[in-house]
Amino acid sequence: MRQSRIFGGLAVAPALAVILIFFLLPIGVILLRSFTDPEPGLGQYAAALADPTTLRVLGRTFATAAVTVVVCVAFGYPFAYLLTLVGPTARTLLMVLVLVPFWTSLMARTFAWISLLQRDGPVSAILAFFGAEDVTLRGTAAGVVLAIVQILLPYMILTLYTALASIDRRQLAAAQSLGANRYRAFRQVYLPQSLPGLFAASSLVFILALGFYITPQLIGSPKEAMIAQVIGQRVEKIVDFAGAGALSGILLLATLGLFCVVVLAATPLRRGVSQMLSGGEGR
Repeated sequence: MRQSRIFGGLAVAPALAVILIFFLLPIGVILLRSFTDPEPGLGQYAAALADPTTLRVLGRTFATAAVTVVVCVAFGYPFAYLLTLVGPTARTLLMVLVLVPFWTSLMARTFAWISLLQRDGPVSAILAFFGAEDVTLRGTAAGVVLAIVQILLPYMILTLYTALASIDRRQLAAAQSLGANRYRAFRQVYLPQSLPGLFAASSLVFILALGFYITPQLIGSPKEAMIAQVIGQRVEKIVDFAGAGALSGILLLATLGLFCVVVLAATPLRRGVSQMLSGGEGR
């Protein structure tokens, strides 16, 4: 037993070393500078939280991430549900469509959106066809959200599909045999069991959207800047590593707080679903 534990510890040591060197150490150095430069204390954090511009950028960042989640859920949930209904061949083809963005460079996709969203571009032509004249989405929050959604939608779909595929669809047939119509069976039986997976997928997309830099930098405008752009400007233009570290720390704390809220909210939901299933099995 002791030898197996030693062998297990040695096996995971390289992975732990990689995490420590390439993830935890850089974050620790950045946060340390935010507490010690130019003098020890919380001065950098107090200055960041007292700056109205920083607060507006933080609010815009969280709002953009929230809208991204809503749009991804609106498109991703039906698509993931469709993946559970079709046969193996159709599922493979649909999965290829989902995975194609992963095979394309982020920069290439971003520059493609620049061409699509610019004035007199394809998106403007489509909007003009429906009566919306002279609409340019490049340089707007809507254009940034559209591009981020296209990039993060596969994360939503794949995470949701993993959760939906584990739900026994025979429960829907059982509910319909007891008098529930198709929509009521879905709402009362299937949807509650999918909510933990929906929470997980939404949390993943939200956290990833908070840290986007390239896409809003190239597609958005300075008036629609997100927090990652402000952090980059502090480092590149004014060489304020301490201030950038403070903003990074605030964003990290906000993300961890959101993650804790999601976990606390999903735990009773998961417990309720388990009780519902066990109760149904008992009957």
